[in-house]
Amino acid sequence: MLCGIDEAGRGPLAGPVCAAAVILSEGFPTDVLNDSKKLSPAARERARLLICQEADSWGIGWATHREIDTINILQASLLAMQRAFNCLFAPMEGHGAGCWPDRLETETPFGLPFVKAAGATVFPDGLTAVVDGLHAPQLPVPCKALVKADASVPEVMAASILAKTARDQLMEYYGRLYPEYGYGQHKGYPTKEHRRLLGIYGPSPIQRISFIVRDREQ
Repeated sequence: MLCGIDEAGRGPLAGPVCAAAVILSEGFPTDVLNDSKKLSPAARERARLLICQEADSWGIGWATHREIDTINILQASLLAMQRAFNCLFAPMEGHGAGCWPDRLETETPFGLPFVKAAGATVFPDGLTAVVDGLHAPQLPVPCKALVKADASVPEVMAASILAKTARDQLMEYYGRLYPEYGYGQHKGYPTKEHRRLLGIYGPSPIQRISFIVRDREQ
């Protein structure tokens, strides 16, 4: 049994980094999957719905902009991955009770646990994990990092899709909360418009202060 893990949001100047962990069911229609960056928003949303409905288990974890500033973006990404993996086996209530929230307005982990009954953590026999990239988080199961896994391993593709859609939805909420920064459009990435708005308004309440804002035209 394989768990795919990926993150979204390492490059932005604001907001959290988001990670997802996914265990696909046998016979899952993998033709709907791809690296999330290669799918249109509509295609990502269709794939997200199918993953949430048909996967054996999935989880979403976050690391806040403050954690990013404190421990750096690499360590924050690995922390978010650990939190996403923990969602697979942790009984959840309320916000994270086995479904995608109607609205994403908090950086609270949520998901569909593999072990749905309360009690001791139990890992399926032979469970291993694959993470996209060069670095793997510390997990209670064997885990390896694989470059471009989000384009070759279906479970990691699925995790890429969930992480991207979750973070985009949360940044759209922050766009409504702080409309002057345009988060609903650029999602916190260092676009020319984002840098222009930072020059006018200064750092937002979700700014990654440790990130350097450069004018790419200089």
